[in-house]
Amino acid sequence: MNLNQRIAAFVQLGKNIQQMDEETQEELFWRAQNGNNWFTQDSVSSALAGISHFLLPENLEKWLATYRIPENIRPKSVGILMAGNIPAVGFHDLLTVLISGNKACVKLSSSDSILMNWLISELKTIEPAFNELISVEEMLKEKDAYIATGSDNSARYFNYYFGKYPSVIRQNRTSIAILSGEETSDELAEFGKDVFQYFGLGCRNVSKVFVKSEEQLTQILDAFEVYSKVSNHHKYHNNYDYNKSIYLVNNEKHLDNGFLLLKESDELVSPISVLYFEFYSDKDALKQKLDAISDKIQCVVANPEYWEGAVTFGNAQYPELWDYADQVDTLAFLISLN
Repeated sequence: MNLNQRIAAFVQLGKNIQQMDEETQEELFWRAQNGNNWFTQDSVSSALAGISHFLLPENLEKWLATYRIPENIRPKSVGILMAGNIPAVGFHDLLTVLISGNKACVKLSSSDSILMNWLISELKTIEPAFNELISVEEMLKEKDAYIATGSDNSARYFNYYFGKYPSVIRQNRTSIAILSGEETSDELAEFGKDVFQYFGLGCRNVSKVFVKSEEQLTQILDAFEVYSKVSNHHKYHNNYDYNKSIYLVNNEKHLDNGFLLLKESDELVSPISVLYFEFYSDKDALKQKLDAISDKIQCVVANPEYWEGAVTFGNAQYPELWDYADQVDTLAFLISLN
């Protein structure tokens, strides 16, 4: 199977997702949520929309234009240990391994087996040649290379077992936002997507915001009112109740709008239902501070005119194909195996 055939198969997968009939969609969404209560219809729908955007012909063409993928290679077996924090989060790794002409040996997360198995099944149906290039396995032993995603603790485990092989090993990261104080109410409402989409479970979700004044905190809570329905989800609400009770019992200062807690903290990663904040006054000093912990930050959300390289408000969870996790070019890594 040559590169054009592989691209054509993925383009067709994107079309299949977009053209899914209502009955198939309803069953898939129900099964995904039944397997993981965090995977609501909105969450699964957003994830599939992101994948179908990846698979538009023009996006695949733009992505691959800067690489030279050799033909007639002997496929390497690449073990992919997938995360399961948000729906189909491992799809980009699957796509990258297969596009590069290698074999994907996948260990699915138990939290995201339904959706990923469906995508793999669709892909094999579209292009039967993928039957020889995709395998779902429980144990990933003696592969030629590995891509593994997990926590800081699991990354140490992955390094121990896979460090002697060519590998890309990812660990804990989170995303932050930086507000200049000039944001409009519409921009702040868009910023809410970066906080609440997927209930804040993704590494591209904002868990901390840097602000210049207390007034901005009130503006944030007011703008976020449109996301109040998030509290209807029982798991999210349980987290909110728990964190609120902890702050009240310990007499820890915080702001509360009924479904989100704002708390000042030096830490980056906040619990579910909590958004940490930190004050800053000097932009250059903040940049130096963030540069020192860049290995812990997935992306920065801000007005790009205010903060160079930032993701615009509302778009943290809408990466492009070339927005690699941890800024590690996995496609270049995979091509280098051959």
